[in-house]
Amino acid sequence: MLNHIMIGTNDIEKSKQFYDAVLGVLGAGEPVRNIGPSGHIRLFYRHDGSSFCLTQPINGEPASVANGSTIGFKCSSPEQLQAFHDTAVAHGGTSIEEPPGPRQGATGAMYLAYVRDPDGHKLCAIHRQG
Repeated sequence: MLNHIMIGTNDIEKSKQFYDAVLGVLGAGEPVRNIGPSGHIRLFYRHDGSSFCLTQPINGEPASVANGSTIGFKCSSPEQLQAFHDTAVAHGGTSIEEPPGPRQGATGAMYLAYVRDPDGHKLCAIHRQG
């Protein structure tokens, strides 16, 4: 359903360090760096048919967090989920909500971990069992 997600950042290099490490846990490599016509920098991480993108805001205003939004990243195992969480925290992210671990939801058993990136965007690592 989705092709890409793009979020704004106020510090493109700090965000690159964070997402290089965190998305590296999922198998994503170095992002493609693009400089737009207005001079703003964008980074495109491509992996497994999807793109996750970072950008300096085109309008020159500060990047802000979308209240009520969560970006979910699919993990292949509970161990990968834990590594995603731990890597995020080690690279300037903040662990939020319950500790990483199993949850029982409307769609069955799953593992979840939530963090905020250095700009405050809410990220979820998820592994569904079965």
